[in-house]
Amino acid sequence: MEAVLRVSMGNFLFFGILALVMIGVKDQNDRRDSWQHGGWTVKFVIWLLLTILMFFMPNVVISIYGTLSTFGAGLFLLVQVLILLDATHSWNDSWVAKDEQKWYYALLAVSVACYIAAFAISGLLFIWFNPSGHDCGLNVFFLVMTMILAFSFGVIALHPKVNGSLLPASVISVYCAYVCYTGLSCEPRDYVCNGLHNKSAVSTSTLVLGMLTTVLSVLYSALRAGSSTTFLSPPSSPKASAVKKPLLDSEDVEEGKEKKEKEPRPVSYSYMFFHLIFALASMYSAMLLSGWSSSESADLIDVGWTSVWVRIGTEWVTAALYVWTLVAPLIMPDREF
Repeated sequence: MEAVLRVSMGNFLFFGILALVMIGVKDQNDRRDSWQHGGWTVKFVIWLLLTILMFFMPNVVISIYGTLSTFGAGLFLLVQVLILLDATHSWNDSWVAKDEQKWYYALLAVSVACYIAAFAISGLLFIWFNPSGHDCGLNVFFLVMTMILAFSFGVIALHPKVNGSLLPASVISVYCAYVCYTGLSCEPRDYVCNGLHNKSAVSTSTLVLGMLTTVLSVLYSALRAGSSTTFLSPPSSPKASAVKKPLLDSEDVEEGKEKKEKEPRPVSYSYMFFHLIFALASMYSAMLLSGWSSSESADLIDVGWTSVWVRIGTEWVTAALYVWTLVAPLIMPDREF
């Protein structure tokens, strides 16, 4: 576990330094813009040196970093949830904006499919994590809460006073069911209510596949946060500005072209936040590989009660944030959401 934390700390420092360097980059004329898109050899050497240097750091420093990583990983999970909420609302708005009947049918079809998937997953989880002959009240509580949340999302979203839609509700329901599954699958192998582990269904290949999925999720979250979310874009970027330039008259075309060539082109996303997300992702990956610094199952990846409660907590925070996006305009009508 200590080696994992040392490598993670090297990654964290590397991306943290880049985040500090990229503060204030607003247009492509800034010299640092080329640093973002080039200098890969220099970046690799710096990353390698930082990683090697971490293996010479005192154990107390690594221990402190491990403690801080629990908070950084939690912050990364929160950002991941915000990205998911933003993505689902953007998806819904893009299809509604087309204002065609076929897209409304598509919205309905996807929403129904997601809800069927959410409840189907919950049904399977009842079979896997509530074996007969055992008192598995905690697992049943997690699963019942997941189903209640999924039902509540749809009811609240379709309420006449709420400006909601069924698509985001269904997607969040599937996500909550998936997170519940990942949480229950993290239960210790000797726990009688973990049917998958008792049946030896979790093999080495399954763990490798799970870690691969986790890595892809981390990369997607970092890229999504850095490039696709409006509130993360710098003030001068096209995504953050709603002001459109007036069209040029025909007689001013040449002059306009010259001005356009001289004007600095704004960056399309926040370089600083892009690297900050990768820094937090480094902490998150370390917590996954070390079982959130728990010694319950040191020989297994991301197994133990700490991992279970982190996953379940993530599910509940996701639910709370989604419900808040629906009811906040009713509670505070004077504010824009």
